[in-house]
Amino acid sequence: MQEPRTDSSGNSPAPIYVAPVRASFWQKLGPGGAASLGLALLSGLGLLGLPWLYRCGQVLRGAQGDPQQAADAILVLGRRLEGDTLTAVFTARLAQAEDLWRGGHAPRIFVAGGTTGTATRSEAEAGQDWLLARGIPEEAILLEDRSQHTLENLFNVRIEMRAQGWTTLLMVSDPLHLARAKATARGLDLAVRCCPAPAAPPKPGSLGWWARVATEGFLLHWYHTGMLYSRLLGSREQLKRVT
Repeated sequence: MQEPRTDSSGNSPAPIYVAPVRASFWQKLGPGGAASLGLALLSGLGLLGLPWLYRCGQVLRGAQGDPQQAADAILVLGRRLEGDTLTAVFTARLAQAEDLWRGGHAPRIFVAGGTTGTATRSEAEAGQDWLLARGIPEEAILLEDRSQHTLENLFNVRIEMRAQGWTTLLMVSDPLHLARAKATARGLDLAVRCCPAPAAPPKPGSLGWWARVATEGFLLHWYHTGMLYSRLLGSREQLKRVT
């Protein structure tokens, strides 16, 4: 689907593709997504996996996060629910955000994530309920409950940040997700500092950990391939989603 938005001058409509609720993998790709995926696969295989290995290194370095500083808001990136139940990964992200809020690092918490999979409520709503049960006041919690993936999480949060005049974010996710999330945020010109949720599975050094490193390494390679592809193609439709 296309969501009409106005450009920076406020005059011309600028339709931006938005994945529908409970979008399939192919629906989430949007314009140019399948082509950039194919290019990422071809470039990775054609160069003997070197781009993928390089990005895996970035994933591992990104897992350390950034030094914590005060910010306008904390952002908890969404995670698909199991039915309507939070996963251990999402719970760890929320717990880290709670610690940051209680430590006075930011006055508010964004919880991001729309309705995905078989859930009957959004990831953001489920996350809000968890924070409320932990004693976080409702006025300190903001919801972004339309997105279907990390890019849309950040794109929609950016709209609210700019509307409120806020400029800085502490972005919380599980460690191996942070490199890709940070690259996406920078592409959207968001000033973020990454805060890993150390309790999030899988256990560092385990087989599941290394499998996640490999997956995130490819996804990060795909993101950068897609950015390069969109710029070389000069596709305004694709670039509006990622910049």
